[in-house]
Amino acid sequence: MNIGILGAGRIAAQMADTINCMEGMKAYAIASRQLEKAVRFAKENHVEKAYGTYEEMLKDKEVDLVYIATPHALHFAHGKLCVEQHKPFLCEKPFAVNVAQAEELMNYAKKNGIFCTEALWTRYMPSCKMLKEIIRSGEIGEVLYLTANLGYALPQKGRLVQPELAGGALLDMGVYTLHFAASVLEGEWKEMTSVCKKSETGVDIQDAIITVSEDGKMAILHTTMLGDTEQQGIIYGTKGYIIAHHINNIQELEIVYHGKKERTKIPIPEQISGYEYELLACKRALEGKQIECEELPHQETVRVIRWMDRLREEWGVRYPFEKQEINHNCSAYDHAVSMC
Repeated sequence: MNIGILGAGRIAAQMADTINCMEGMKAYAIASRQLEKAVRFAKENHVEKAYGTYEEMLKDKEVDLVYIATPHALHFAHGKLCVEQHKPFLCEKPFAVNVAQAEELMNYAKKNGIFCTEALWTRYMPSCKMLKEIIRSGEIGEVLYLTANLGYALPQKGRLVQPELAGGALLDMGVYTLHFAASVLEGEWKEMTSVCKKSETGVDIQDAIITVSEDGKMAILHTTMLGDTEQQGIIYGTKGYIIAHHINNIQELEIVYHGKKERTKIPIPEQISGYEYELLACKRALEGKQIECEELPHQETVRVIRWMDRLREEWGVRYPFEKQEINHNCSAYDHAVSMC
């Protein structure tokens, strides 16, 4: 399967390296807004073809799947470009900045029979399935609540804090804690309480969230760009609890039983980078002529984005192009294209 990579940044390079280590996959093309950058990327990451415009790569009939690796604010526009050129695509998280964008893009793809999915890699990894199997087995009894945190000491500059690029801790890291909770607690949340600390640019840089599901289960989530945390997810049950070490790329699952000293440690299968699982899921879906992946269905992506919309509404975090949509009836697509 020939993969075309749209965007030539750091995460695009990691994906290219992963593809180069996989059987049946080929890092076929790279597209950047600057041909020189694309050529350099192709040489450094062993990609066959380089294009100086996104449209040019999307018109290449040999591209079987497009991986969108551009900033958050551009995902909607670049997803639309893929549909217009009849190219299935895997879009880096978040799939879109808000629910309106996500639903419009998914409906557009569905109308044209084009496969698309979100590259939230943790939902495709074996660890996600393993975690669910442990819970279903009753090993820790009935699930009561969970906690999850993800924090890194990140520079307070560049894309991460730029409102026009949909920066902030929530869309970059909080999305992992939300998906961790979503993979365990099904259905919508009837209650949500949260608070955030903002940067000088007005985006969130530290978030604390407490939720209650329809069946009374709780989630306590924390994300920060101000320092490193232990990055654990813990699921508490009536018989014990499960520790997921490093929730945005689980390294080990550990089961702790109430009243017992012994602990069960479950290793995670070795991987290339972790990105391979989302590519393999895309391949299976395309071969089965599906328009979404069973590992992360469209409705699940929308469910989490809806939560993020609600959180940002509470915090008063709205990106400039979202205001433009409301005040001037201008689509996010038009705005994003103007930034390309």
